[in-house]
Amino acid sequence: MSELSRPVWPAYPLSALVAGLGHCYLGRWKRAGIWFVCYGLALAFLSARSLSGAFEPGEPFVVTALQFDAVRFTDVAVPLAILLICLLDVYLIGLTERTDARRADANDLRSNSS
Repeated sequence: MSELSRPVWPAYPLSALVAGLGHCYLGRWKRAGIWFVCYGLALAFLSARSLSGAFEPGEPFVVTALQFDAVRFTDVAVPLAILLICLLDVYLIGLTERTDARRADANDLRSNSS
């Protein structure tokens, strides 16, 4: 049975950290770029906390974005949804690669035994 060139499982925690990082690991560069841009845009423009904290002159943006005590669900809903859908996409890519590898192995076994 031929194995994949690299294991798929490290792509899952990488995608959970940053959207698109697991796709980079799998070699899907265009998808990785698209997911990363969508995630970055969601963090920058769709997160209510980041917009309100970005333009206040008091504290720097990174400090206001990392104050977890005042975070509401609506502040992180869209970026979290994008991250979860990206993780699902990585899972489906891994599932497809595994089934394709099994089919190729089954075809090789049939052609060698005939």
